[in-house]
Amino acid sequence: MELSSVVEPMTSSKLVERLRGLWLLGVLIAMVIVFGILAPGFLSLQNWVSTSVYATETLLLAIGETFVIATGGIDLSVGSSLGLSAITGSMVMAGLVGHASIGIILGTAVALGTGALIGFANGLIITKLRITPFITTLGMLGIAQGLGFLLSGGNDITNIPTALSNFGGYVFANFLGMPVLVTAVIAVISGVYLAKTRFGRRTFAIGSNREAARVAGIPIDRHLIKIYTLTGLLAGVGGVLNVARFAIGSPTAGQNDELNAIAAVVIGGASLFGGEGTIFGTTIGAIIVSMLVTALVILNVQAYWQIVATGAIIILAVYVDQLQRKRSER
Repeated sequence: MELSSVVEPMTSSKLVERLRGLWLLGVLIAMVIVFGILAPGFLSLQNWVSTSVYATETLLLAIGETFVIATGGIDLSVGSSLGLSAITGSMVMAGLVGHASIGIILGTAVALGTGALIGFANGLIITKLRITPFITTLGMLGIAQGLGFLLSGGNDITNIPTALSNFGGYVFANFLGMPVLVTAVIAVISGVYLAKTRFGRRTFAIGSNREAARVAGIPIDRHLIKIYTLTGLLAGVGGVLNVARFAIGSPTAGQNDELNAIAAVVIGGASLFGGEGTIFGTTIGAIIVSMLVTALVILNVQAYWQIVATGAIIILAVYVDQLQRKRSER
């Protein structure tokens, strides 16, 4: 069986994808106009820099979540994975404070390894123990979050090398923060990888029709382990950038970020039932979510309303997706 025949029934046409992309851009532009009118400070250069840097954390997690959701899975542990990665990495850096260069290199490696290990464990449990992604990653959320507090004693890890915090706070041409540039490169590579490679085609095939993908010879278990490991690795990158931005390793880093990441993916047009999704759409979704947060802050609206709005967006997106699927089945 040809791989293309497995993917074709569930993927949108290029025309639909382009229309969806234009719709997302329209929503983004409308939000900029509305929030710019309601809060003039929203359009300032300073707010652009802070919003774009804030969006990087959501986007990194959302990129990994896009791969997972495209297979028909879910990862609720990405936020706590980021937090634990930030703690382990910052502990190494703080322990080697007299050797900043070595500390940054080893700390970054430990943070990335922590995230990848959590993702690998998720994939292994899901594929070998046959526990659903929801339950597996929900449990891992608690494990990673608890370990973060245990390792740090509930306190922030300080004594982060100045070179790393300078990197995290550097703004290129007074317009683009360094975390934005790093995340942009990762987004472009991930977008090409998902849309143009065999790895991406296999990802969509599994989400579209798992049994057909199995018949086509796709090693589903091995592929899923790679997907979850990649997602954990991206959470590790987010942990390093989080430490670089705030110059501390906080046990609360990443809390509720999984909600924002999932919202960014579904706003971007991915289906929580699998088989669909683009990194471009996810990127726009992450920007929309981040703009909503900063706009509410500028408007002096309690930040908790953003959590309420994000949850409502996810429910609405799933409902609309269900309606579209029912119509396509008629």
